[in-house]
Amino acid sequence: MPDAALLATLLDSLKDEFLFADTDHTICYMNKAAVAHYKEGAALLGRSLLACHNADSQRQIIEILAAFHGGEEERLITDDAKHRIFMRAVRDPAGQLLGYYERYEPPQAKAKATG
Repeated sequence: MPDAALLATLLDSLKDEFLFADTDHTICYMNKAAVAHYKEGAALLGRSLLACHNADSQRQIIEILAAFHGGEEERLITDDAKHRIFMRAVRDPAGQLLGYYERYEPPQAKAKATG
């Protein structure tokens, strides 16, 4: 299995933001694109992802995490002209939920998927 440094390097090579939060909504990892994208950058590490969102988004995140505990793997949370954003479950080899991340698709991926 690759070590943590190699995994971080791989995630840093992604052009889209990658942010992982655990099941308590604590931000545990951000790739370089995420650090550059979010105003507070790396200072978000160790903080609650819920604190970065309004009440409606907080409710949605909590609801989706509950669905992940029930076995769901992914849910579309934003679909607009700029991008599609999915919330994705992360599980250990035994299937235990470890947390979640957001997965981005550019608009052209949406067109290909539907056309």
